[in-house]
Amino acid sequence: MARVPLLQLSDIALGFGGDPLFSSLDLVVQPGDRVALVGRNGSGKSTLMKVMAGLVEPDDGSRVVPQGTSVGYMEQDPDLSGFATLGDFAASELDPADAYRVEMVAEGLKFKPATEVAVASGGERRRAALAKLLAEAPDLMLLDEPTNHLDIEAIGWLEEQLKTTRAGFVLISHDRAFLNALTRATLWVDRGQVRRLEKGFAHFEAWRDKIWEDEDMQRHKLDRKIKSEARWAVEGISARRKRNQGRVRALQDLRAERASQIKRQGAAAMAFDASPKSGKKVIEAEHISKAFDGKVILRDFSIKIARGDRVAFVGPNGVGKTTLLKILTGQEPPDSGEVKLGTKIEMVVFDQNRAQLDPEMSLWESLTGDPDMRVSGKADQVMVRGNPRHVVGYLKDFLFDESRARAAVSSLSGGEKARLLLAKIMARESNLLVLDEPTNDLDVETLDLLQDLLGEYDGTVLLVSHDRDFLDRVAQTTIAMEGDGNATAYAGGWSDYRAQRAETVDVAKPSGAKPKAKSTKADSESEKTETSKQTGLSFTEQHRLEALPDEMARLEAEIAKLEAFLSDPEMFTKEPVKFQKGTDALVERQEALAKAEEEWLMLEEKAEG
Repeated sequence: MARVPLLQLSDIALGFGGDPLFSSLDLVVQPGDRVALVGRNGSGKSTLMKVMAGLVEPDDGSRVVPQGTSVGYMEQDPDLSGFATLGDFAASELDPADAYRVEMVAEGLKFKPATEVAVASGGERRRAALAKLLAEAPDLMLLDEPTNHLDIEAIGWLEEQLKTTRAGFVLISHDRAFLNALTRATLWVDRGQVRRLEKGFAHFEAWRDKIWEDEDMQRHKLDRKIKSEARWAVEGISARRKRNQGRVRALQDLRAERASQIKRQGAAAMAFDASPKSGKKVIEAEHISKAFDGKVILRDFSIKIARGDRVAFVGPNGVGKTTLLKILTGQEPPDSGEVKLGTKIEMVVFDQNRAQLDPEMSLWESLTGDPDMRVSGKADQVMVRGNPRHVVGYLKDFLFDESRARAAVSSLSGGEKARLLLAKIMARESNLLVLDEPTNDLDVETLDLLQDLLGEYDGTVLLVSHDRDFLDRVAQTTIAMEGDGNATAYAGGWSDYRAQRAETVDVAKPSGAKPKAKSTKADSESEKTETSKQTGLSFTEQHRLEALPDEMARLEAEIAKLEAFLSDPEMFTKEPVKFQKGTDALVERQEALAKAEEEWLMLEEKAEG
């Protein structure tokens, strides 16, 4: 028997005064679907998701959601007006008996429900919107960039929640590792079309490149045919008084077909210029410490950073990563210890809050009004790495259409703001890049280009990011800040750090043992395979055995909270509905814990032979 879809869009057309954004669009989301929604910045992903959520009315076509099916949407900029606290907003659609769900989700997402809306940051507001969606647990979840403003721990928690949910979901994200782990199908928004691949995001790029290759081949064949027919049309005049009018009309049709093809948007023409070279020693920090209001941010930390190093800083939000960056680059003094900067340092900074962008300015003014980019006496030119460029031409390098040059910065999407800020910092010569959360909102293609540019950059890079895949691709050294002022350097990127961290925690090393050399991804995979052979477990079983303790700990914590919630002796008589729902939730988690413990014991026995 055919399954009833959770959502169906049929023959959707939508435009905003100009060329249509979508036309004749059909889309179906089935129960249990785990879908990545991908496409370039500005391709219409968020707009399509709002159509799916019923928040944007299409110009034509229909949206069908079966009766009794609930659809939840997590937007990038939630409207919290009318709510006193983040918790009030997150619980606004819940039955009072289910309000405890917000507290449980808030712990994993690391936000405080009691925070007043008036003082909440943009990141806290987005976490509240995500908590609202997860607590409501709809049949279909529509998630627009849920990992933005989450630290790596919270991203890992969210990943586990989505792995175990029975709901279907459609997911927009720039985080490759997140998409690879969760998705089983891919929707690609490209030039007004939506194509579907019945495989997860891990297969997307090969599929996309094959489509582009076939498209280029068809275009080449069409161009050759047009050229041949045009030659016939000209040369045939001298050979015949009356030409074959059907063939002439066919040529006109071919030309019309070629003209109607929408050109692919190319990659941004971004470039860094590491000139002049800095001295070999860039930064040397010795025994530095820092505290704010009695809270220790950094304790007795030392590091030497040489020219060409790529150093990443990771850790939970609020642990002090940005503060450490500012201390190392001389923007803020340490409480104790010493920081020495090398010679000939030319530093540019990409800050996570986009503070270098004035929302009231136009894109044009953002560039021409920058003192570092201004060309004397030329209101339409900017200085780009020592050479004057027309402002519109330079904006086109970063995929901004000429019609957007006079638009306000406030009208830009998150990805467009990131590209504009990159345009500003890339115009300057530099040999030290300080990148604080540069990956937020960028599409996959721009992330690929940025990664390649950082690989080719002849200077030094200091990077803060929660994008695990990007860290693995870029970082040579990872500084892990894990709280209580501790900062530890590890060789390699995120995966290397996690592998070395696990060894430090799990293996009791003899006194005086030499530290293990940096491991590669191939080494890591080899070690996992060897471990599986030694234990008799498959790779999947070994991974499951390692993941179960965290899952059981989470269930135990939820059970403890529910038991505390139900411990009120008057709960049963005063609020019987609330008591019953809490009891059902407790039984569900106790059963899940029992199954997890049974699975762990089975795998442990198998591992022991």
